[in-house]
Amino acid sequence: MLTPRRRGLASVNAEVRDGIVPAASAITPAHDQGPTASGPSYRLVALIIACALFMENLDATVLATALPTMARDFGVRAPSMSIALTSYLLALAIFIPASGTLADRFGSRTIFRTAILIFMAGSLACGLSPSLELIVVARFVQGIGGAMMIPVGRLVLLRSVAKQDMVSAMSWLIMPALIGPIVGPPLGGFIVTYLDWRWIFYLNLPVGVLGVWLTGRFIAEICEEHPTAFDPIGFVLSGVSLGCLLFGFEMTSRAGEGRLAATLIATGIVFGLGYIRHARRTEDPILDLTLLRDDNFRLSVIAGSLTRITQGALPFLLPLMMQIGFGLSAATSGTITVATAIGSLAMKSVAPRILKRFGFRNTLVVNGLIATLGYAICGTFRPNWPIPAIFATLAICGFFMSFQFTAYNTIAYDGIDRRRMSVATSFYSTFQQLMLSFGICIAASALHLSMAAHGHERPLLGDFSTGFWVVTAISLLATIWNLRFAPDAGAEISGRAPAPSSKRMTPAPRLR
Repeated sequence: MLTPRRRGLASVNAEVRDGIVPAASAITPAHDQGPTASGPSYRLVALIIACALFMENLDATVLATALPTMARDFGVRAPSMSIALTSYLLALAIFIPASGTLADRFGSRTIFRTAILIFMAGSLACGLSPSLELIVVARFVQGIGGAMMIPVGRLVLLRSVAKQDMVSAMSWLIMPALIGPIVGPPLGGFIVTYLDWRWIFYLNLPVGVLGVWLTGRFIAEICEEHPTAFDPIGFVLSGVSLGCLLFGFEMTSRAGEGRLAATLIATGIVFGLGYIRHARRTEDPILDLTLLRDDNFRLSVIAGSLTRITQGALPFLLPLMMQIGFGLSAATSGTITVATAIGSLAMKSVAPRILKRFGFRNTLVVNGLIATLGYAICGTFRPNWPIPAIFATLAICGFFMSFQFTAYNTIAYDGIDRRRMSVATSFYSTFQQLMLSFGICIAASALHLSMAAHGHERPLLGDFSTGFWVVTAISLLATIWNLRFAPDAGAEISGRAPAPSSKRMTPAPRLR
């Protein structure tokens, strides 16, 4: 029998289902089992969450185009600007693990809205920063907001969508967010060429205001009735480990910092081992390693992490090569690099059909090889290449790589119990952002090592080629783990196997 409080919640939830009251007015406890039928508003929820993803992607792609100009204003070499990208991703890696616990305790709407406000504050600080050191700090603040925005948004969506609608929901989530990468490069080039690069960060403010309003209006407050306790020891151990590893790899790309880099990497390994020991003895660790017992989740984490090294390196290497190696303006560079986002956008409409026809395993193996080798071709770009040929190559690469990540992000949660969905999204997002950071670090290191080997003071085209080929060679290793997916992995999600009839007929209970 329901207690008076539970009767009230059940009544409110029924009204939400029937469209009597807005979803945002409901306070919904997370249930153990996922929905067996998606509500009619799941696309709207995906679009609202995509506003935050749009803001993040717009910021990242616009910033990548502006790095050479910012380096000149700050009086540093262009490759040194990688730390401005790394500091943001560092904050993501440190604070994402806490996002699931915070959402369970304080409610997904509260944390999501707070995250947007923090991101806006960091954006304003970036625009006002007079030096590289201060913009690194401001980007870190941005990263704290970003660390909570996307995992919590994804958590809300996963708790709202049935398995058979998961591919469609992920496509709806990513589709509007791809507007950021499409608009970002040409917009960044325009701002850098005709205005001031600081407007890159000021653009986030109106988008953030819209996101805060939409969140309060349409997204329900979803929380756990009995949230797990926060793991402060695990938070410190994982944060120090990830932070030291990231900055250690960052320092390997800087001349004369070899001893400091080795010290940071060694410290990161020690604290990482300490966290593993702690997690085995703790009931609710902040990064639950037992999630890796699920085959699809484990393989998606490993293969996806290797693939994301290339994806993380691309926004760093490509604009630098276009502007420094080719001598193009920021505006022209931005117009060319927009091709990857256009290719990504074209993919979304065909993803469900391809996965239904060929399944996750076959698609991940073949598509992963095509996507990674496609980016290796970028290392052969030269100024005498026709611009349309470069544009077409990047568009094709964007198509296949975006498909790969849609598949990874979907199959990962196939076997995860809904009670563990918050910790699963935090765990997956942590490694996702960590490997994007490593992609930047590895690309910057390969660039510097190539420059040092050839005695170059500034990177030449051959150095950029080395950077592209190093990261793509690492990402090709993902094929080993893609082959280990079961032939029928994700059959229900892809539509190759029908959901049980009871699931199709009976909607999920809102309360237990």
